Amino acid sequence: MEIQETPNQLEDGLFEQTKKPTSAQSVNHDSRPLGVWFPTIRCGTGADVFTIRLAKALNDRGIRAGITWLPHRAEYAPWSVAIPQPPDWATVVHINSWLHRRFIPKGLPLVVTLHSSVHDPAYKPYKNWLRTLYHRFWVKPCEAYSIGRATAVTAVSQYTADQALAFFGRQDIAVLYNWIDTEVFCPDSRHHPHHPFRLLFIGKPSIRKGADLLPRIMQILGPDFELRYTGEPKNIGISDLPDNMISIGNLESEAAVVNAYREADALLFPTRLEGFGLVALEAQACGTPVIATNGSSLPEVVANGKTGILCPADSLEAFAQAARKLLEPEDWMRFSKAARNRAIAIFEESVGVDAWIRFYGRLAQD
Repeated sequence: MEIQETPNQLEDGLFEQTKKPTSAQSVNHDSRPLGVWFPTIRCGTGADVFTIRLAKALNDRGIRAGITWLPHRAEYAPWSVAIPQPPDWATVVHINSWLHRRFIPKGLPLVVTLHSSVHDPAYKPYKNWLRTLYHRFWVKPCEAYSIGRATAVTAVSQYTADQALAFFGRQDIAVLYNWIDTEVFCPDSRHHPHHPFRLLFIGKPSIRKGADLLPRIMQILGPDFELRYTGEPKNIGISDLPDNMISIGNLESEAAVVNAYREADALLFPTRLEGFGLVALEAQACGTPVIATNGSSLPEVVANGKTGILCPADSLEAFAQAARKLLEPEDWMRFSKAARNRAIAIFEESVGVDAWIRFYGRLAQD
């Protein structure tokens, strides 16, 4: 998803510690309290959301964590950006695998998180030549260095971990799923879908996200269905969109995102590659069933036939049939309840944050 807001406490680059560390929060070898520093490129993706949520959750639990934001150009022109220095309190550096070596400090334990795998051969047909070259000759060397240099590596899904093993040979990758605040992302009180049935697409309208499939799916579905999508009509890349596609613009706050999920009857997500699929999790937490591609990480997030329906990649008719299966109120309600229950049981915030605290604790003890 596109990042929707930047909390005020991030504007100066750092969160501040709000509570005293507890015994469960560990210390590193120099006996200082655990402090996690995130030098992070702001790129407006789910990786930003991950970093913001993790840093905030650590601080809420009394573990000092801070983000130093780097401009987007640091990804492709790192020499144009000054090198940030680690804060004095930092005992662990935590980065995205794409971060250039210029910004990776020495002398501190390094945690690298893999958020996706753009090197998957299944994604190759959907990349133009320029993006293919960029991934091969720029992103891949950056990842190879950071993964090889890392004290520990994590991935947001088993799919992403398996891809990293295949392409970089790193075997000791810990899978730590993304999580959701199920008190914020929660359903409304509806017990039946809208008419017309209301589909939702949230994300960048890119080829990778399958945005080019949306107009054709909606043409098949016809007037009994409507699709609300983020962005503007021109972003889809097709000039003549069907009448049942409605732009909702850019969602500028988390509350707006939650409201969009609550007002939808199902998430339509024909993506071709996801490292995790955060929007699929957010939708389920709001009781919104998911219609998505049966590939990459999505089977780990969506329980096919229970919390959503997974379809063969690029199959327009399969996506349309999946939407029709949710028309009946009883069927829709069954999927909605199951989606909410799965989000709470597996992806609730306390589960995810506890896993990260245990992970940092083990790192400090090694």
